[in-house]
Amino acid sequence: MTPPPADRPGALRPGSTPFPPAGPHPGTGRAVGDTGPVGRARAVPPLPPLPSRPPVSVPDATVEAPAVLPPGAADPAELPTAEMAETELPATELPVTELPETEKPVTGHGRAGRDLRAAIGVGVALVAVLIGSLVVRREAFLGLVVVAILVGVVELTRALQAGSFRAPMVPLLVGAVAMLVLAWTRGPTGLVTGFLVTVLAVLLWRLGDGPAGYLHDAATGVLVALYVPLLAGFAVLLAVPDDGVARVLTFIATVAASDIGGYVAGVLFGRHPMAPSISPKKSWEGMAGSVLTCVLVAVLLFTLTFHVAWWGGVVFGVALAASATIGDLGESLIKRDLGIKDMGNLLPGHGGLMDRLDSLLPSAAVAYLLLSLFAPV
Repeated sequence: MTPPPADRPGALRPGSTPFPPAGPHPGTGRAVGDTGPVGRARAVPPLPPLPSRPPVSVPDATVEAPAVLPPGAADPAELPTAEMAETELPATELPVTELPETEKPVTGHGRAGRDLRAAIGVGVALVAVLIGSLVVRREAFLGLVVVAILVGVVELTRALQAGSFRAPMVPLLVGAVAMLVLAWTRGPTGLVTGFLVTVLAVLLWRLGDGPAGYLHDAATGVLVALYVPLLAGFAVLLAVPDDGVARVLTFIATVAASDIGGYVAGVLFGRHPMAPSISPKKSWEGMAGSVLTCVLVAVLLFTLTFHVAWWGGVVFGVALAASATIGDLGESLIKRDLGIKDMGNLLPGHGGLMDRLDSLLPSAAVAYLLLSLFAPV
């Protein structure tokens, strides 16, 4: 028989052994090369080893019944693996330290995200200080208004600086004091005169910083003078007459009724947003609650305190509900434009003092005009 060529499969190469050495195979007891009763075959050279690959995990096809876990125990299938720990969570996943808005535990915070307990406590304290200043001496009320307006001017001016609106603060602070004092001593004429002098002082003061952005900054200063001290001057005018305490309390009580009635009605029945791009929490149902509550309080105060026809209280309540809502929305619009949540952080649960004055300032002017019409001095 002709021997196979050297390059044919199974051919013997020089130096190779045709049969493996005799001896038992480890673990079988059979001789190496022994194929059993069929016969013996020539040894085949071992194949080269395959390249190593990472192990592939094959999912178990068997379906097991879900194990019953004790209360509070974590499901092992939901525990994070090493591979998950090395990668970022998908966008839909939330860290364990944060819960969705609807699943956060109740901690005394209202729908607006504020601490209701702190807000109620601070609100009660502010009302007590206000009533105390009116009961002790009306001049104390004037001093309280001056301090509050100075803080409000500082808060609003600093908040506007976040949007590159630089109002001259010094003439605004001096002009605010002048307007309120002149309103107390000279009446409406003194208030208007103080406002015009303050505007002139703002325009002249801003000249010292050069022409760059002059109109921008001067217009901002005029806005601050109009929005805060001028409107607050009408609250001072309410306190000037002999029955000024009753006038101020009627004005404050009606605005407070607007806030309380609007909040309760909005929480219970609010379904239709009034101005979602400005204040998403305000609803038309809340506005209806504000109007009804204001009318009820105003009718009682008008008929019992000023002995005015009931329909005067209806007009007063509707007008102050509208002015308080407009003032609240106006400040919310400014804050949206500036990209801030609150004007300050002076009052826990409320934000800044300007966040409490927003509905009072325009309502003071409306209250003064309507009380002068329905209950003249």
